[in-house]
Amino acid sequence: MNNKVLVKLIIPEIDSEYDIFIPINLRIGTIIKLLNESLKDLNQGMFSVDNKKMLYNSENAEPYNFNDLVRNTNIRNGSVVIFV
Repeated sequence: MNNKVLVKLIIPEIDSEYDIFIPINLRIGTIIKLLNESLKDLNQGMFSVDNKKMLYNSENAEPYNFNDLVRNTNIRNGSVVIFV
């Protein structure tokens, strides 16, 4: 499990929270794409897929750079991120 981090994902659009494992060797943009696909399936169409959605740090509301690797960000085990 050294290659993944457990984070709390908050999705205000559907008023939901999930605990998910995120691989640290993927780019934030890839994570966003995977989240879009997964959430669409999990919520039977209640979640609208949008390629302009971003991941934000819940502490300072700053967006994560689309091209950064997860391991090069401040996302660690127990981090809380917002998907908007």
